[in-house]
Amino acid sequence: MKYRIIPVTPFQQNCSLIWCEKTMKAAVVDPGGDLDRILAAAEEEGVELEKILLTHAHIDHAGGTAELAASKKLPIEGPHKGDLFWIEGMAQQCNMFNFPPCETFTPDRWLDDGDTVQVGESILNVIHCPGHTPGHVVFHHVEDEMALVGDVLFNGSIGRTDFPQGNHQELINSIKLKLFPLGQSVEFIPGHGPGSTFGREMQSNPYVR
Repeated sequence: MKYRIIPVTPFQQNCSLIWCEKTMKAAVVDPGGDLDRILAAAEEEGVELEKILLTHAHIDHAGGTAELAASKKLPIEGPHKGDLFWIEGMAQQCNMFNFPPCETFTPDRWLDDGDTVQVGESILNVIHCPGHTPGHVVFHHVEDEMALVGDVLFNGSIGRTDFPQGNHQELINSIKLKLFPLGQSVEFIPGHGPGSTFGREMQSNPYVR
């Protein structure tokens, strides 16, 4: 599986375009906004958009979802249903964070721990990792040892837990009990900033080492 990171919104959120090299079918992971940039990247890579995947429903990750889904007729998969209240409160999120107005949406498929999602012929495992939000999920591609972790874990840091229904201990448990056991060599794309590996964070991340 190949990927391209497209920083979007004033929060510089790492929207990811991921695709199956065999079929050139692609998914947009966390389209927070700046859809023109996302669509331009897809055209440059020569891929066909197949679906939208969401790690969680904070505005910088999900703000462009409704518009992208409607304009390109794409199904929405994720996050876990624990984030329904964030989706229903999309208008309030726009006001809170000074984002342009955006529509709410209903995912075509809610995701649970142990589910899989398919992009072309590539399969990613779904891992429910609450803490930053109650419905946060991570996508793990086993063969390429790659994970899209949203705002659970960062290079040298961890996700915030001071938003409604955030839970610090749940976040720590998600990282230590669900992500780190996937293997030290797994590379991850965080929701913001540069990537890292689980092994590097085990050794040096002051919040979870």
